[in-house]
Amino acid sequence: MKSKVFKTLDEQVEILRGKGLIIDDVDFTKDVLLRENYFFINGYRHLFLKSQKNKVFIPGTTFSELYAMFNFDRQIRNILFKNILIIENNAKSIFSYVLSKKYGYKERNYLDVHNFNNSKDKVRQVNDLLKKMKRQIRVNGSQHSATVHYINNYGYVPLWIVVKVLSFGIISEFYTILKPEDQDEIADIYKLNSSDLLIYLPILSNYRNLCAHEDILYDHRSQRCIPNNKYHSLLNIPVMDNEYIYGKNDLFALLIILKRMLRKDDFVLLMNEISYEIDVLDGKVDTVSRNKMLDSMGFPENFKELARLD
Repeated sequence: MKSKVFKTLDEQVEILRGKGLIIDDVDFTKDVLLRENYFFINGYRHLFLKSQKNKVFIPGTTFSELYAMFNFDRQIRNILFKNILIIENNAKSIFSYVLSKKYGYKERNYLDVHNFNNSKDKVRQVNDLLKKMKRQIRVNGSQHSATVHYINNYGYVPLWIVVKVLSFGIISEFYTILKPEDQDEIADIYKLNSSDLLIYLPILSNYRNLCAHEDILYDHRSQRCIPNNKYHSLLNIPVMDNEYIYGKNDLFALLIILKRMLRKDDFVLLMNEISYEIDVLDGKVDTVSRNKMLDSMGFPENFKELARLD
């Protein structure tokens, strides 16, 4: 197997030039490559290539355009991250309220195995997840002032405090082991079906981690597709092979989830911020059309209308 070897900044610049990228300011380019990493900057090249097979830049593509795409993705990532965190906090609060009201506020009560889905296909998952939750409480609890306070003063930690030390991934899986009636009660608060929420939560968790680790976001596709809903039809999203081409497992699908789970004012602000960043990017990139950039994100041309729909 051919190994990758270290390349100096000058060599990295020449590699990019060799693929047809225009570099006017070498010092600026080298500074960006040093600070941001050639590998990550180069990860945005796909939108600007003549073809995925050719791997040569479209004639006229500049490093400034490539860097603009990198910065656009960073801004979008920050916008979405802060809104996913709102949902994460909301979900933790709602879960703890519903379950504490029904099962009690001490660990031996709310983590009692009998309070969860008792179907045969869930037994192992329930036991494994409860062990995982108890482990996170032990490990992370000692580092959280609120959990330490409750342990030292009361000898137990209520669920509304425990959720603060649990990851969104754990919370997402936690929902899957709840009794159907508890899933429905939580979903009703969001005015959702529990079947939709079972799909939405792991997708949100996936995007949360992607944003937190600064992975490439704009063209990410999740493993699971969201179910068809009224927004697909209201926006007249085109269909191919009996499936909507946007808003299923792309970034626009995430926006639909956020639309359904955020407060209206929060979502309108989110959409305004994203629309602004798209306009900024469009003003900095000439080689690739606005529609091509939207398509790569899974956005229909009329994506802004999502904010106005009920």
